Amino acid sequence: MFERFTKDARGVVKSAFAYVEGGDGQSVEPEHLLLALLDREGSRGSFALTALGLGERRESVRQALRQARRRAGLSQADTDALAGLGIDVAEIVARVEEVHGVGALSGDHGDKGWWSGRASFGRGAKGVLEHSLRVALAQRDRHIGDEHILLALTMRPGVPAEVLADHGVTYESLVRVLYGGGEAKAG
Repeated sequence: MFERFTKDARGVVKSAFAYVEGGDGQSVEPEHLLLALLDREGSRGSFALTALGLGERRESVRQALRQARRRAGLSQADTDALAGLGIDVAEIVARVEEVHGVGALSGDHGDKGWWSGRASFGRGAKGVLEHSLRVALAQRDRHIGDEHILLALTMRPGVPAEVLADHGVTYESLVRVLYGGGEAKAG
């Protein structure tokens, strides 16, 4: 599958690994792929994000991802569902962080001494990359670009899709920008 990846898609994967190797978890997750996409410039994916108004709001997306990470990766929908059951996630996070420090639920382990080896793909990131192949095939593209990874992120349930949707980036809006049917089309 990776032989079909464009230079931009490979760059996203490398950047996602860099986030993990920089201390942001033990495996590449969908959130890392989104962070890597936010860093891209001059690619179809970055064009689409800019065309949808995310260019100037990238820090807001990063902040929303950090907040979800502090909630142990729970999406806002998960948090709302738990609130309906009388469970206040914010209170739980506050109590855990009071005892164990800020970010205790994020899964980060400042001392990676217990973990050895190279970072790998988590199940969610593998799913996104596999789905990006399906997206490319559905669009009759012969390659997998960063735009396909972005489209796959919007289609899979979870924090990245929720955060993107909250910022006006959905599968439908991306398809319109990338493949026509709207005013802008990525080239």
